[in-house]
Amino acid sequence: MSSSSRTTASGSTWHTPRNSSLHSSGYTPRRTCDKKGILLVEDNPDDVDLTLRAFKKANITNEVVVAKDGVEALDYLFGTGAHEGKRNELPQVVLLDLKLPRVNGMEVLRRIRADRRTRFLPVVILTSSCEEQDLVRTYELGVSSYVQKPVDFNQFMNAAHQLGLYWLVLNLAPRSEES
Repeated sequence: MSSSSRTTASGSTWHTPRNSSLHSSGYTPRRTCDKKGILLVEDNPDDVDLTLRAFKKANITNEVVVAKDGVEALDYLFGTGAHEGKRNELPQVVLLDLKLPRVNGMEVLRRIRADRRTRFLPVVILTSSCEEQDLVRTYELGVSSYVQKPVDFNQFMNAAHQLGLYWLVLNLAPRSEES
């Protein structure tokens, strides 16, 4: 049985046997090779700076869009308010704080999951909260992951590196539905 192979931009190689049912059905494994952005929803400028520094040190070069509150995040994602009429490309991942002004992180997550265009968008809670009720509620709302921000600088740098590696390189997510 012969096979075809394809090497992606990330260096991954897919092998598909030519006579397999996958090949004959027209199925091609999809790796996300596009370098999509990150939406960082964080109101604390020190945490924004620390996150951006950690990404730079970890060689994460994806564009980072920063929303300072829940309203800015929702406007960016859904093309409303300050982003009215703009078709922003959905980010590859949303890093979302819980304690935000105007609209809190729980409500942002609820609205993301309620809309068919964003329901599969990976959302990682990145927060200082270690409250069990926050953890449980975010998982009930469909969060992809919950990470407590490390207080130690080196631990934070390591956490940012691990988040970037997993969500930007390893994780595969379904394509978003168009509006």
